[in-house]
Amino acid sequence: MRDCHSAVFAMRILSIFPLVLLLSAPSPAFAQVAAADSGDTGWMILCALLLLFAALPGLMLRHAGQVNVRNILSVMAQGAGVAAIMSVGWAIAGYSLAFAPGNAWLGGGANLLLANLAQLRDGLTVPESAFVLFQLALALVASCLLVGSVAERARIGWFLAFIPLWLLLVYAPMVHALWAGGWLAALGVMDYAGGIATHVAAGFSALALALLAGRRSEISDPGHAPGLTMAGGALVWIGLSGAVGGWALGATDDAATAILNHHFAACTGALAWALFDRVLTGRTSATGVMSGALAGIAAVSASAALVGTGGAMLTGVIAATICRIATGLLAGRIDDGANIFAIHGLGGMTGGLLLPIFALPILGGVGFDPSISFSGAMVSQIVGISVVALWSVLGSAIAALIVSMVLPLRVTKAQEGEGLDAAVHGQQGWDFR
Repeated sequence: MRDCHSAVFAMRILSIFPLVLLLSAPSPAFAQVAAADSGDTGWMILCALLLLFAALPGLMLRHAGQVNVRNILSVMAQGAGVAAIMSVGWAIAGYSLAFAPGNAWLGGGANLLLANLAQLRDGLTVPESAFVLFQLALALVASCLLVGSVAERARIGWFLAFIPLWLLLVYAPMVHALWAGGWLAALGVMDYAGGIATHVAAGFSALALALLAGRRSEISDPGHAPGLTMAGGALVWIGLSGAVGGWALGATDDAATAILNHHFAACTGALAWALFDRVLTGRTSATGVMSGALAGIAAVSASAALVGTGGAMLTGVIAATICRIATGLLAGRIDDGANIFAIHGLGGMTGGLLLPIFALPILGGVGFDPSISFSGAMVSQIVGISVVALWSVLGSAIAALIVSMVLPLRVTKAQEGEGLDAAVHGQQGWDFR
């Protein structure tokens, strides 16, 4: 009987042996599908929306407050038109030329019409569509800044033809060179969130346009609505935090640090401009306070996550002081009613040059890679900023002259004297000729 039970037990063990082998065998490897991080994706979208607030209601209101009362609607219409045409151009070719794989000078055509977008942007935790949206919003800020440089004398039809050329000739190549592994990045040029690619490019492009357009025939009652200027500036102040926060590419400590430094630079810039006004003129203007804040923001954009709190504050002070001096010196020489060149161009340039200094660990910064020396970083910044500034002026002038062969830049003297709002608000609609 005992032998019978032993035989049955052995048979049972043998019967389950194939199952044991099957379970212990290595399971086949299945490819893991990478998924976007919902928190980082939501953060990128939020930052893009903040930038859209800066570009549309922010800059539209700021520019509207800085012009004659007869030109409020015209300058806002120009802002809306520029935003629309820039968005379409970015979707058709701008993004692809800036960020698609290409050569050291320009991206390729893989993403024309936003085709072939990846589920995840290479190396990131967000879908490429979110990255496209964020970069579009940055491009809109840069292009809408240009409206203020030739306000009250430029045709909207001319602007709508100029912006696509500016995108192709100036903005996309500079963005590719700095942020997509292009030749300026290979030289070691650092630009964290657009101090160079956005503010320097837009500021020096604005300089070219202001010089080509010439002075207004009559400058009467400029800056008729300081309240609008302040409200628009406040929206830009808040909205541009999306640039430094979004370039952390996720909801991280770098994002929070960058936004803090953005805010501190704006605050010290506002105080420095107000103090300078007080010393020079005996009074402080509300619009000057906001100009100082925007100068600090333009400057710290290049380094917001790379410097310490003290470095950010000093960046704001130095940039606002330089921009305030430049504003006074240029007032009678260049008709740039919104001071785009003085605030954004020179502010961004100042911040880019200060980056290697305040990024030093001894001053609270994050430091450099061991292979990068301080002198090498400074030389790279000087070269990079000079290239972006010079090409922005030259490329903008080329684009402007090409368009001016078909459409004149300036409205007629009669239209300028009457005010451009008559064309916007009248029965005839805007004069595109």
